[in-house]
Amino acid sequence: MKNLSLSLLAVAVLAIACKQNPSTDTPKEVKQYSIEQFYKNVRIGGGAFSPDETKLLVHSDESGIFNLYEINIADGSKRQVTNSTVESFFAVDYVPGTGEILYSADKGGNEIDHIYLLSSDGTSKDLTPGEQEKANFYGWSLDKKAMFYGSNKRNPQFFDVYKMSVGEWKPEMIYQNDEGLNVSGISWDEKTLALQKTITTSENQLFLYDRASKKMTEISDPASTGNHNASGFSKDGKYFYYIANAGKEFAYLVQYDLSTGEKKTLFETNWDVMYSYVSENEKYRVIAINEDGKNSLKILDNSTGKNVDFPQIPDGDVQAVSISDSEKLMRLTVGTSKAPNNIYVYNFETKELKKLTNTLNPEINPDDLVSAEVVRYKSFDGLEIPAIYYKPLTASPENKVPALVWVHGGPGGQSRVGYFSLIQYLVNHGYAILAVNNRGSSGYGKTFYKMDDKNHGDKDLKDCIAGKTWLQEQPYIDGEKIGIIGGSYGGYMTMAAMTFAPDEFKVGVNIFGVTNWLRTLKSIPPYWESFRKALYEELGDPNTADSVRLYNISPLFHASQVKNPVMVLQGANDPRVLQVESDEIVEAVKKNNVPVEYVIFPDEGHGFVKKENEIKGYGGILTFLDKYLKGEAKVAN
Repeated sequence: MKNLSLSLLAVAVLAIACKQNPSTDTPKEVKQYSIEQFYKNVRIGGGAFSPDETKLLVHSDESGIFNLYEINIADGSKRQVTNSTVESFFAVDYVPGTGEILYSADKGGNEIDHIYLLSSDGTSKDLTPGEQEKANFYGWSLDKKAMFYGSNKRNPQFFDVYKMSVGEWKPEMIYQNDEGLNVSGISWDEKTLALQKTITTSENQLFLYDRASKKMTEISDPASTGNHNASGFSKDGKYFYYIANAGKEFAYLVQYDLSTGEKKTLFETNWDVMYSYVSENEKYRVIAINEDGKNSLKILDNSTGKNVDFPQIPDGDVQAVSISDSEKLMRLTVGTSKAPNNIYVYNFETKELKKLTNTLNPEINPDDLVSAEVVRYKSFDGLEIPAIYYKPLTASPENKVPALVWVHGGPGGQSRVGYFSLIQYLVNHGYAILAVNNRGSSGYGKTFYKMDDKNHGDKDLKDCIAGKTWLQEQPYIDGEKIGIIGGSYGGYMTMAAMTFAPDEFKVGVNIFGVTNWLRTLKSIPPYWESFRKALYEELGDPNTADSVRLYNISPLFHASQVKNPVMVLQGANDPRVLQVESDEIVEAVKKNNVPVEYVIFPDEGHGFVKKENEIKGYGGILTFLDKYLKGEAKVAN
């Protein structure tokens, strides 16, 4: 079974290279590319093997929005499977034993995902048709004759578990979730469920639930708090695997003996284990490690326990991996600093690594793009803050450049490996970018992660301001021209900076950011119910005395303090940060006679997926920055 976890506000994905100090490379001239050229890049995801292992099922946005495609593994040729022009379709899997395909889609970014069946004749059927029904694919049964999925159609707040037989496609509830637990695993004999109870954003409990006896056995240690995530059952029914950071700073992989209750640590290091699973016949174990913001990958031969060597991709970060049922092929989804994710296939028998896609627009010379650097700086209290830094290739003491502090999503996100066209676009046009991993970011240990609990808009903001100070210390940065930008929680931090530290940043770009915590925390989507109390533990409960602090850290109620230009981008269908949040902050800041630019996308949600919208919105960011930061347009006060 696949473990699909609920993630908090969107996390910006950023690029990285393994350096510890700012680059001192000789400046050089580069060709500048348009926003249209950057968004001729292709984003690609998925990558399920076809039953005969000759094709991969992926989703790609080369049509302007995401559609389904099949890639021929032999020659890399690609066939478009769907031709949607309105909604994005995301690949789930091939239906075993048929010529059919599963995919998921929502409506305009509202996050009410449905599971669809695409027949070989091209017709499509909604398998989860409830208007407000949100469905998550969990995986296939051992005999591949049925699928499991979660659905909140019975109760909008909680996800029950259903089974559907291939061909019949009639839902059968196999677990009624009345306690708001998160289902994170199903044993291969279908007798046992792995369930999580969220306590806080940094602590949960893990249970095994016997469907026949209805007995619940806690696997987590009540005396040692931390996070626990299921990582699968062995097919012989002997073992359950999970990843936890209980009692330690970083997450490690554990084997639990289902008959004796004995626990054995299978793997740990000084970074978080991100995920782990075994291949179809348990020949290989895959372990992914979040190593300083970049995934490193270990493949173990279970029969010998030894590492399986496979070719490394220069500057590559393995975003996802899948091993075919025959265990002969491995699909790798790999991003680099200078290109969006590409799909590779590795043959375990021939040792051949084949690149199947080229996602970077061929009009763009990768030598004109920037490899980011890992840097660290001291914050106001001496705490070391990790960050991802992008220095324009044209920057020098003789050609000082403006800069931006970039704040990731969350709370609890991480600026880490990947590729984001907006970042490279801005750097290509002469803006240095420091993507801070302020206290409260994930990936740097449990203690660091918890440091901003009920302290948002204070010490985390000071970490961002310290990042601005670090930028000012670089000899090629124009210290008077530094702005702040971010999405979701990063958008909140942008508006917090413009409101509570109005003299620090010359401009702010808020991409669907929270500005009224009282409303946001009261309007959490119903299907987040199992996570609601954890959010309240970290941020505060708007229905209690915490409301005073939440009011005090909400930029909307203090917008009269904003004195520098602001740009706001918002999706009308955003279920996490409602459009009214952006509407109100824009109107409030305008009363200060401060320039405000506001762009609303009627067909987007929490994160933009349509190329035409990205071109409009992100191109507008550069125009805004050129006018108010680089050009220093005068602001009437």
